[in-house]
This record gives sequence, C-alpha cells and structure tokens, in this order.
Amino acid sequence: MLIIGRKTHESIIIDNKIEIIISEISGDRVQLAIDAPNDVLILRKELYETKLLNEEATRKAPQGSLDALALALQNKKEKKNDVDNS
Repeated sequence: MLIIGRKTHESIIIDNKIEIIISEISGDRVQLAIDAPNDVLILRKELYETKLLNEEATRKAPQGSLDALALALQNKKEKKNDVDNS
C-alpha cells in the first residue's frame, strides 16, 4: 500500500489516465474529485462489497427462486405500465 500526503487542490495520477484531486478537507472528511475514462468503474468500497455479495447470492440461489423473482418483477412492471397507461 502506498501512502501519500496531499493538500487541497493537489492530486495524484494513476496509470497515466486517472487523476484523483483533493477537492476539500474539512475536519475528518476529505472530498475527492476523480477524473477517469468513462469505461473505468468507480464505486465507493461499501457499494463494491454489496455488489459482490449480491452477485454471490445470485450464484448460490436456486434457479427456481431466481425465475420466480424475475417473474414477480416483470408482473410488477406490467401492472405499473397498465396504471400509467390508464
């Protein structure tokens, strides 16, 4: 792990294409501005971990339960469209 000290409006460059700028420092909070190509997915760590847990749960779920969930979601969407079109 690399640890770097930066002040407000200073930045670091990753792989010649991602720039992380220290936008603001206030107390124990730091605001970052991230300039990266559109194909680079940027997620907060807690959202990334949730995404991984959801993917794992989906892989472990019995196929029948996934089919039932997909059908329930489709029915809900169709009912909403029926109401919207009334």
